[in-house]
Amino acid sequence: MHGEGPPILCIHGFASSGRVNWIETGWVETLTGAGYRVITLDNRGHGASDKPHDPELYYPQLMAGDALALLDHLGFEQAAVMGYSMGARIAAFLAYDHPERLPTAVFGGMGMNLVNGLADSNDIIAGLLAPSLDGLTHPTARQFRIFADHTRSDRQALAACMETSRLPMPRADVRRIEVPVLVAVGEADVMAGRPEELAQLLPHGEAFLIPRRDHMRATGDTKFKEAALAFLGRTFPAVSQT
Repeated sequence: MHGEGPPILCIHGFASSGRVNWIETGWVETLTGAGYRVITLDNRGHGASDKPHDPELYYPQLMAGDALALLDHLGFEQAAVMGYSMGARIAAFLAYDHPERLPTAVFGGMGMNLVNGLADSNDIIAGLLAPSLDGLTHPTARQFRIFADHTRSDRQALAACMETSRLPMPRADVRRIEVPVLVAVGEADVMAGRPEELAQLLPHGEAFLIPRRDHMRATGDTKFKEAALAFLGRTFPAVSQT
């Protein structure tokens, strides 16, 4: 945990970790500076957490259960949740199953593909399991393989995670997410799907298009941080904002 104030649970994206996604991008500094207490975790298969190779252990409902168990362990009855990419999908399942625990949520790097799924997932799996980068030409698969090597990840665990964590959320379930949600996606992001379409499905959704950013470069973007802080200030104000 970092800082003091109302708690925000930050759930990282695929092949990342709490440190890479939230500390190294400046998010923890930004949120604590605004008066929040920031909780980060490493999802199963990532960072310092266990790395099973069984795809059946990576459904988003299970990882949402991990996030909820962490809040229980820390004694927080409620916390805002911010997720990026896969972390946003996990946050969506958490918001659907346990709305009483989330006063608000931010879905970063996840637009309408929360419902439509990820078209490149099989290519990403193949890229993760390939013996090397040599001959790996699919751009998204190559991008994630480079990122996985950079974070020194267990690529077999990531391949198992990719197989089931991408489970789409039914459109009808999205319409039942009652908490306020900011949907923020990079303007050049070809992986997430449009934020406006997802925000329109959500009963209390707002869309923000992160200017000139793709999926990877939007994570720590200044405009994204400004939009998230403004949204949190309205839906989950810190003491310093009241």
